Amino acid sequence: MLQEMWPPWKTGLYDSEVVSLWECYFQTGRLAYDKFSSCFSFHLFNENKNASFKTHIQQLDNLAFDSSSDSSHALIIIDTSIKNNIVTSISHTHIYNRPVMKTLYHVVNVMSTEAELFTIRCGINQATNLNNISKIIIITDSIHMAKKIFDLSFHPYQIHTVVIINKLCTFFSYHQENSIKFWECPSYSNWVLHKAVDKETKSFNAILLFLCKSS
Repeated sequence: MLQEMWPPWKTGLYDSEVVSLWECYFQTGRLAYDKFSSCFSFHLFNENKNASFKTHIQQLDNLAFDSSSDSSHALIIIDTSIKNNIVTSISHTHIYNRPVMKTLYHVVNVMSTEAELFTIRCGINQATNLNNISKIIIITDSIHMAKKIFDLSFHPYQIHTVVIINKLCTFFSYHQENSIKFWECPSYSNWVLHKAVDKETKSFNAILLFLCKSS
């Protein structure tokens, strides 16, 4: 199943609304740290040690295997590329006994980092809206952007992180065993499932129509 979206990058919020979002983000972000710190984790890729490389790939294989036999797991694989000033992000969501859910986002004139965070946001939103999901695993080559979700300092991506934090706090509150894990998977690792998503982002050609005015 392929879903294509053109995300609303620019919000047009008034200053008072931005302040309210920031206050909400700080409160829920602090709640995530204080109450749900055991519910989320980050697993980085160590490119300097060959043994660690093999171990990391094996762990990714194990995650995929577990998700292929447990309907409570949502395995979300994300990749983003930029070509001709067009950012393309694709996510594949794997859930046992369901068809792979493929979601495509493309937009112009934004930084790829914002597109990556937006794709993570949509993947989390998609998984938390499904019944019986207790474990979300996100595999991405942009682990540094995933960490922005729990970064309470000011940064330009708060419009996305405030939504993610609220979603995750609600998700964690449903059951004490609910969790989310972020795993780093660089494109050059050639891990099979991420490689498939990476190939799609690089081969996708967006045809955008612009209004033209001739003089």
